[in-house]
Amino acid sequence: MYNPSKPFKKHIFELIQQTWETPYVLVQKSQCDVYPIIKRKFSFPEIDHTDGIGTKGLYHWQKRYFRNATLDALAMNLNDLTLSKAIPFKLQDHLILPEDDNDAIIETISTLSDECVKRQIAITGGETSIQNTMQGIDLSLTVSGFIKNYKPNIFLQGDILIGLKSSGLHSNGFTKVREIFKNEYRDEFIEPTKIYVDLISSLEELIDIRGMRHITGGAFTKLKDVILNENCDIIINKPYRLQPHNIFYELYEKGISDEDMYKTFNCGIGFIIAVSPEDVNKIQLEESEIIGEIRRGEGEGKVIIESSFSDRIVVF
Repeated sequence: MYNPSKPFKKHIFELIQQTWETPYVLVQKSQCDVYPIIKRKFSFPEIDHTDGIGTKGLYHWQKRYFRNATLDALAMNLNDLTLSKAIPFKLQDHLILPEDDNDAIIETISTLSDECVKRQIAITGGETSIQNTMQGIDLSLTVSGFIKNYKPNIFLQGDILIGLKSSGLHSNGFTKVREIFKNEYRDEFIEPTKIYVDLISSLEELIDIRGMRHITGGAFTKLKDVILNENCDIIINKPYRLQPHNIFYELYEKGISDEDMYKTFNCGIGFIIAVSPEDVNKIQLEESEIIGEIRRGEGEGKVIIESSFSDRIVVF
């Protein structure tokens, strides 16, 4: 039975309070204040981002993998903030459950708190909602970041595209997954989304990353958003090392077309960066590969993909 008094509140407050000591903000709360008061320690431009785990939360709820659900929500936000080279400094969460479950709430917020302490992100508030119309858990985060040195996120003619391996399905395409697999369950369905923030930060110390794309909803069609010149095409070659995980081949074999695979799923590549030809040899990552280039086209700004699932060429 739902307890609207939320007996877990004191425990939750203790967990989020652990995240308040950061180099970026001063967070205070007196006994009289309902919400924490936040004072920034910087004066850079800011950016906000909101995302959640969507349909994938059904599988996390069924198998009670609340830690993985939390990592998914963090990844979906942190990876996207990376595109703006933003440093995350605070967040708020909205946790929705289909029924009252104190253990689920505590594990989720405990994981979020631990991850935020490691990443120096202050949790400044949130909401827990019990909605009996839901079938799974949903966790959405709004994460704020600041940008020290803004640089446009664009792909330029002549750039070489480097693909970074995904951990699997990540957190997109699960409406289609559920449609195809129905009540069948696979361990791949709860594998958390890979967080690329630290990897990108380390690469930026070595090379100039000209453009980046997180392959999420819309998948490879989103590459069109970062072509600076419509006279250029994005060419994606069939990778040799970053071949799709088995689950992607299974989805394809169950009747999803090449086109739908590449506009719905990451197909083994979770993040793409664009670099100059001179910087390519400076990248020595085991789970990365040259997957394409930005080439002069015919004025339409196409994305042209050599499918890993067949001999077809997919064009967006």
